[in-house]
Amino acid sequence: MSLAGVMERERGFSSQQLEILAKLQAADVIYLGETHDRLADHQSQLQIIEALYQRKEGKVAIAMEMFQRPDQKVLDLYINEEISEAELLVQTEYEQRWGFPWENYQAIAKYARTHRLPIIAINTPTEVSRKVARQGLDNLTPAETKYIPPASEIDLSNSEYRAKIKEIYQQHAAHSHGNSSSFERFFLTQVLWDETMAESITKFVKNNPKTQVIVLVGAGHVAYGYGIPSRVAKRLGKVSQSIVVFGEERSVESEKVADFIWNY
Repeated sequence: MSLAGVMERERGFSSQQLEILAKLQAADVIYLGETHDRLADHQSQLQIIEALYQRKEGKVAIAMEMFQRPDQKVLDLYINEEISEAELLVQTEYEQRWGFPWENYQAIAKYARTHRLPIIAINTPTEVSRKVARQGLDNLTPAETKYIPPASEIDLSNSEYRAKIKEIYQQHAAHSHGNSSSFERFFLTQVLWDETMAESITKFVKNNPKTQVIVLVGAGHVAYGYGIPSRVAKRLGKVSQSIVVFGEERSVESEKVADFIWNY
């Protein structure tokens, strides 16, 4: 076993986790699909980031669904220690725009700052996604389309993905009397998020081809490869991607939810 492997073993990685890390090391883009309010997922994300930072000799970046594309300049200031953590949260309006406790991501952000790892803001601005959910894409102003892909690139054609999202929608609609028209907007908004995040990741990869991108994102955006991964592949062509989801002694069975299950 290599020195890195010995160190990782001492830090508590299981043999299964070490096997996963060895395979992740070769990927261009890694998706760590989380449940937003599950602290164990975020602790595991940090462990993976730390291990890959060592294995990739620092050539990693962290893409975060939790920040929206207009936040990029603020994130850059934070990473360069030009503003404080408190200023980061205020200037990105983190609490209003994301809503899940900052403590879930705080250690990851601090690690990125300490090691000067880029944090990439990949998500759609809230104002835009809300307007699309109400009115569709046609009524967006030029200023609102600045941070999203062209309408021609927002691909709604995946029927299997549509069916998966419809299952989720119907769980909500049972309490809110949703209809077919409402579902179409719901699905459009989901795909808008996927396409925006895929475009953000693609741009970074093209500009930084030797840097591995680790994406922190809700598992629903990457499960089965339907959401973001398929849209990154469409934009980049030849790209090595790996999907990780988290759980307790689960395994990938008949339906291929992810490439790897990271057991706690």
